[in-house]
Amino acid sequence: MKLTSAGRTHVGMKRTHNEDSLRLFREENLFIVADGMGGHASGEVASQMSVETLAEFFRATAEDDEITWPYKMEKGRKYEENRVVTGIKLSNRRIHEAASRDAKLKGMGTTIVVTFFVNETCYIGHVGDSRVYRFRDGKLVQLTEDHSLLNDYIKMRQLTPEEIEAFPHKNVIVRALGMKETVQVDVMAEGPAPGDVYLLCSDGLSGMITDPQMEEILARDGDDLDLKCEQLIELANAHGGTDNITVILVRYDK
Repeated sequence: MKLTSAGRTHVGMKRTHNEDSLRLFREENLFIVADGMGGHASGEVASQMSVETLAEFFRATAEDDEITWPYKMEKGRKYEENRVVTGIKLSNRRIHEAASRDAKLKGMGTTIVVTFFVNETCYIGHVGDSRVYRFRDGKLVQLTEDHSLLNDYIKMRQLTPEEIEAFPHKNVIVRALGMKETVQVDVMAEGPAPGDVYLLCSDGLSGMITDPQMEEILARDGDDLDLKCEQLIELANAHGGTDNITVILVRYDK
């Protein structure tokens, strides 16, 4: 299995500091995007804590497969799935505990989205509205489902495109790390094909440009993932850049 990856983050055009975090943990084939929230830079604390905790857990479990895990494995899930879920749950606990101890960090939280490649499989875990897409044979498909108020309304009511555009609470998420002592983690397994490109992003990208616009950039000639990351961010900023923008691209080859 060969992976090629690139990642970029940008503060955007309206914010004064960047609360997004990313991690390309290439030794473990682990890629993470987190989008923090909370005033006084505490969102940045939460997002950094989530990516560092998850990477630390993966490093520890890779070095010692007998290490005691902070949570029991969930029955019916494969070892690799449980590794993703447990690492995210541990991140949630540490963020929640830190916010409980320090009044300046109260209310901080973060989304998280993860891809982990092992045994010719891509495991995807996420909480919140950061996303994973797969680009295959010229087509971009969203693989994750937003944990957002808007998405809940869409599932309940079949909103029209006009109603979606006018929805007043687009940025309200219904699940995030750090908000409660426990968190539900969505996880899925994908069978990647040679040439597939996985796109991880915060909503600073997906909220600024459309899926067809992302698809057009990924379909351009050339294999330079760094350049494609830059082009995606540039386009999001050209459309307003109202939020921090973070992108990771991972190409899978045999």
